[in-house]
Amino acid sequence: MHLTLLKCKLHRACVTHSELDYEGSCAIDDELLALAGIREYEQIQIYNVTNGERFTTYAIRAEAGSRVISVNGAAAHKAAPGDRVIVCAFAAMTEAEADAHKPALVYLDERNQVLRTGDAIPAQAA
Repeated sequence: MHLTLLKCKLHRACVTHSELDYEGSCAIDDELLALAGIREYEQIQIYNVTNGERFTTYAIRAEAGSRVISVNGAAAHKAAPGDRVIVCAFAAMTEAEADAHKPALVYLDERNQVLRTGDAIPAQAA
């Protein structure tokens, strides 16, 4: 049996561009892709904290160090510059792999600068 677990996420990234006439996808600063472990052309889920939209697309590279998060194509209707989003990638793994798995968590500020990284989400208190 395979399970699908959170592989990595960019938490509360700030959308810098929304390009309706672009071919599609989400351009992400190459440094942020590497830090999170998201591959170019990998499927990603985007959860828009600002407006509640949730959608699937794929990642493409933006210039390293640019801190760009550009939502492109049809998805541009779902996110605008200034929106805060969570970008997630998931992976299928065996139960044994899942037992040892730790996700790569990257927390960002409003300028897409890294605040901290981690590999576990604390248990939610009541």
